Amino acid sequence: MGKYQRILLKLSGESLAGGNRHGIDADSLDSYAAEIKSLTDKGTQVAIVMGGGNIFRGLQGTKKGFDRVRGDQMGMLATIINSMALQSALEGLGIKADVLSAIPIETMCEKMSRKRAIELLEESHVVIIAGGTGNPFFTTDSAAALRALEIKADVLLKGTRVDGVYSADPEKDPDAVLYSELSFAEAIGKDLKVMDITAFTLCKENTLPIIVFNVNEKGILYDIVVEGKKRGTLITQAKDA
Repeated sequence: MGKYQRILLKLSGESLAGGNRHGIDADSLDSYAAEIKSLTDKGTQVAIVMGGGNIFRGLQGTKKGFDRVRGDQMGMLATIINSMALQSALEGLGIKADVLSAIPIETMCEKMSRKRAIELLEESHVVIIAGGTGNPFFTTDSAAALRALEIKADVLLKGTRVDGVYSADPEKDPDAVLYSELSFAEAIGKDLKVMDITAFTLCKENTLPIIVFNVNEKGILYDIVVEGKKRGTLITQAKDA
């Protein structure tokens, strides 16, 4: 057994697009499935929350005339598409995987419930939780924090395109500094936009640690979850005390 027994992994929709701006890249999908398998092979219980930005992002839709509620609902459906794609890739590697959705779609996936998610995790299934929170005005980051708390995850892992949390956007500012550790108060106070305030607050109030890491670095999930290596940025309550 690794350092963490049960994790919640947050993957953005954009991560599935690979080098493309939209859609699902088969190679990226297979790569993430293999990384997840490296954890389940060691007995780690894995739950995943997918974003949907590679297909549709609600906030962007409002700029084009969509009603915010309708746009967010479309974004929720996009997360279900991504979740089903990841489920298929995992099953192709012989991993039992289930999609639980905040939006009931009886012919495609089960309705999300805390009891069912924990039951499946304890049966060594990967649980992919789709549909965000099921409500508009909440991001999939907030959904990830909520679901992590519901299933009593040991840690929330947020995959990004960079090595962790920086003082500024490292893709735009070459002088941006990488933080190895932060408190929730620092992350909120410095307005570090790696997650939204609702997600940070949920984790802060329930002392759930967050690790932000480069999801495209091969083997990094195994290093963090199984080996317990310090990679990316750890955000905890410890420094707030």
